[in-house]
This record gives sequence, C-alpha cells and structure tokens, in this order.
Amino acid sequence: MRSSLERDNGKETEILMHYIPRLLDEKLAWLVGHLPAVVIDGAKSVGKTASAQRLAQTVFELDQTPVRETLLSSPRLLEESAPPVLVDEWQRAPEIWDRLRRAVDADDERSHFMLTGSAYPLDASLHSGAGRIVHLRLRPFSLSERGLGTSTVSLNALLESSDVSVVGQTDLESIDYLHEILKSGFPAIHRQAPTIAGVRLDGYLDDIVERRVPEQGVEIRKPQTLRNWLRAYAAATASTASYETILNGATPGEDNKPAKRTTLIYRDVLASLWLIDQIDPWLPMNTTFAYLGRSPKHHLVDPGLAARLLGLTEKNLLKSSEGTVLGPQKKSLFGRLFESLIAQSLQTYCLVCDAKLYHLRTSTGAHEIDFIVERGRDIVAIEVKFAATVEGKEMQHLQWLERQFPEYRVTKALVNVGARAYTRDDGIHVIPAALFGP
Repeated sequence: MRSSLERDNGKETEILMHYIPRLLDEKLAWLVGHLPAVVIDGAKSVGKTASAQRLAQTVFELDQTPVRETLLSSPRLLEESAPPVLVDEWQRAPEIWDRLRRAVDADDERSHFMLTGSAYPLDASLHSGAGRIVHLRLRPFSLSERGLGTSTVSLNALLESSDVSVVGQTDLESIDYLHEILKSGFPAIHRQAPTIAGVRLDGYLDDIVERRVPEQGVEIRKPQTLRNWLRAYAAATASTASYETILNGATPGEDNKPAKRTTLIYRDVLASLWLIDQIDPWLPMNTTFAYLGRSPKHHLVDPGLAARLLGLTEKNLLKSSEGTVLGPQKKSLFGRLFESLIAQSLQTYCLVCDAKLYHLRTSTGAHEIDFIVERGRDIVAIEVKFAATVEGKEMQHLQWLERQFPEYRVTKALVNVGARAYTRDDGIHVIPAALFGP
C-alpha cells in the first residue's frame, strides 16, 4: 500500500492482519471498482477506515493535522495520487468534497475515490454529487459477523421464495443475546470482556456529548440535558414515541422544559453523527395511507449504547428486564433491546440483498409488524420475540398482513431466541436470531 504522506505502516499492517471480514466488503469492492467515488458513512468506530484501507493505494488521514494542511494547500494531490484514493475523516476539511466532485466531473473514468466520515457537516453547503458520488452505510457488527455460528437461513432466499427450507440449530440462549447487546457491535469493543466493554461504551458516550456534538457547531450549555435526552431516547428504543414524549421523559417533573426546537436540534445533530438509526414506516404503493402510522421507529446505532444509557450491566441483567420504557409498544425493556439488535443486523442484511427495511403500525395500534423487508413486490414480514417459545398471538399480525396486501408476495417469519429453525404448518418460518443472515 502506498501513501502520498509518511504514515505509520506498522499500525496499518496490524489493522489489516486483524481485520474481521464484513458482509459489505464485496459490495464496497464492486462500487469502488465501477464508480468514480464512494462515501462510506457511519458512526465513529464502526470500522469504516479498516474496510476502506484494504482497497486503497493512497490514504490521506485528515484527522492528522499535517496531512490535512498539506492536502488543503495542495489539493491537486487528490488527482495525482495512485487510485483508489482514500480520504479518511473528510468532514474535517469539507472543502475537499467539492474538489473531489470536480475531479470526478473532469474524468470519471480514471477517478476512484473513497471518503470515510463519522459525521456530516451540518453547516456546510455541499453539492450533492448526485449520480457521481454514491453512499454506503457501515454499521457495527451484525449478528452474522460476530462469530456466533453459521447462518443457515438467508434473507435473500426468503425474498426469492416463501417455500424455502428453514433448518438449523444453535446452542445460544437468551442470556447469550443479552451479553451480545451489552458488548455492542463496535469491532474494537466487541472483543473486550463485558466489564471493559461497558467502560469503553461510557467513554464513547462521553466523547459524543463533550466533543463530537460541539465539533458539529452545536452549543450545549448544559451537557446533562443532552445526556438526559439520550437516556430518554434509549428508553424509547423500538417504539414510535413522539419527540414530545421523549422530551418529557428527559425532563420529568420540570416546569421549565427545553423548547421543542431544542429536542429537534438534538435529533438532527445525533443523526449527523450517524448515531440515530431510525426505521421508517412502510407505506406501500397504491394503498390508502390513512390507517397506517407514519412515525419512525427509534433506534440508536447500537443497542449497547442504549443499554449503557439505561444503566444495564451484567449484575442487573435480568433483574432490570422490566425497566421504564417510553412509547406505545408493549414489549419489555430487553424485548425492545433485542428487537434493536435484530434491527441493527437487518439494516446490513438489507444492504447486501438490495432491499429496504421498514416497520408497520396502523394508526390505532391494532396491528403492528416489527419489520417489513421490501424488494419490489416481494416482502418478508418479521416479528421479533425475546423468548424461545412461539404462541399463536404473535402470528395474528403476520396473517393479517398477507390478507390485507394480496398484491405482494409475503414471506412470514418470526425471529426469536430459540434453538431450532423450522417452518410451522401455517407457513410461518421460526428462526433463531443467530441462524439468520443475508
């Protein structure tokens, strides 16, 4: 690997030697090989740089002041360096974006750039680069990437046919999934012992409040107010709670509450740091939307962060399963965190399968489906249950969906913490989470 500036090659070699393959590696390599510029988006520490370095011939690390100053004073280095060229933490010099866009416009056949960024500048006026610069979102480890066993049930296969063989067994139990939540999916943290992982997640959250948010140009007069809002957002995990409900949860009993505009600022700045990973409602074409809810489902980028914000540790793991939650959904606290763990995985699986991820909730709340995976007229409807057993009531919403939207081919599935994957007599596939993959 060659760099236009002197770099720590020992550190770089160590990163590549310990690299754990990601599900999106193949997709990223294809994009870089066929398109002039690719932006790898994602929260800090999800592994963007490590994934991109494997493909790069030239690397500019803009979090290093000498590198940033050199590139800003000599931007022609972008075009003159050996491709693919990786510009790491590009948001630290937003001017680079327009320079890169012009380079692509001048010669999109020879241009092969990668940009990684753990934030999107809120105050920068950037040309979108639509049609020339594409984005790929990298997230923390999905369950399939955590080394928990072999995935025997494929989301892509379920999208292609309802009549697919669903088999496999796992030794994982509910406690194992709870440990996965607490360890998080951040690559460098996941390999740590649970107690160390908890300390590092606390440090991650401190860095967000004390450094990352101010770097985005948002003044936080009372950091504790933002922390309280984050904690309330964590309590609203996997729900469609209104932002007013979240604000009230962050300021219980206070008469002088922050303005609604303040809570929207918090939402926007955290989204710009790729920390909020909400799931939009499913609004199918050629359907009257009046009876369908339009609120997104709330998720942080990793349920491990939500667990730390809510004070969950190994010691109070099961004792706290009935903790305070916000929003209309009736699942327990750990039921919601488990759903968030599945959401994190499905977000990546859908990118691999070129599918879209949604949720469904009617406006009255009479019918809810945790996840709708859509690809054309094929959908996989998924209910999530933090239990090993299956009861009939979990299936009612899935059966309702199939009757309600006959124009779609619907594959029905329930993801749980059981030991065995199988298909019920009514056609619903029961899939332990550890066996589910792209």
